[in-house]
Amino acid sequence: MAAGKGTRMKSRWPKVLQRLAGKTLLGHVLDTAAQLQARSAVVITGHGADEVESAVAKQTSGLAVKFVRQEPQLGTGHAVQQAVPVLADDGLVVVLSGDVPLTQADTLKALMACVSTAGADRLALLTLDMPNPTGYGRIVRTAQGDTVQAIVEQKDASPAQLQIQEVYSGIMAVPARPLKKWLAKLDNHNAQGEYYLTDVVKWAVADGVNVVAHRIQ
Repeated sequence: MAAGKGTRMKSRWPKVLQRLAGKTLLGHVLDTAAQLQARSAVVITGHGADEVESAVAKQTSGLAVKFVRQEPQLGTGHAVQQAVPVLADDGLVVVLSGDVPLTQADTLKALMACVSTAGADRLALLTLDMPNPTGYGRIVRTAQGDTVQAIVEQKDASPAQLQIQEVYSGIMAVPARPLKKWLAKLDNHNAQGEYYLTDVVKWAVADGVNVVAHRIQ
């Protein structure tokens, strides 16, 4: 996902084109994706789409890249919905944020293994514990604690849910076919009036699909 404006950075450049160690943030993410032996990468652009697409086209990650545009920007779920027409049904989709450049390929491979070794459809989330989780979606687990029941965004969380320190990183791995079905069910009936990608967890649970967390330190 690379459609955000990055308003708080107060820069003329789209957030994903900010540079770190001589390369754009998005460039680092695509380099990591290339290490996963991905069939292709779908870059979802929006704010500054022409600039972002031009910058990606000049990179040499060795990864086949397809572009789709999110116009207007109506949330993370709406962003990934734009990629549905170019996603094959038989693949595993790893959703990455273009402004999170430091995630390691080995971490993503471990996340993917949570799905590929399951023998059935499974949704895997990359999660972590934060002493101050303000602003992040909270991971709500089942009573047994071994699977995830929901991700609740900050503005929709109850006082009890706000105390949860395990949060969603913004990265997930999920088979393409059920993902497409769940994306079609998203609505914007929430505090922000947006289509949340995190709501696919609700639909996965409704379908009896295990939602697991790969919890990193």
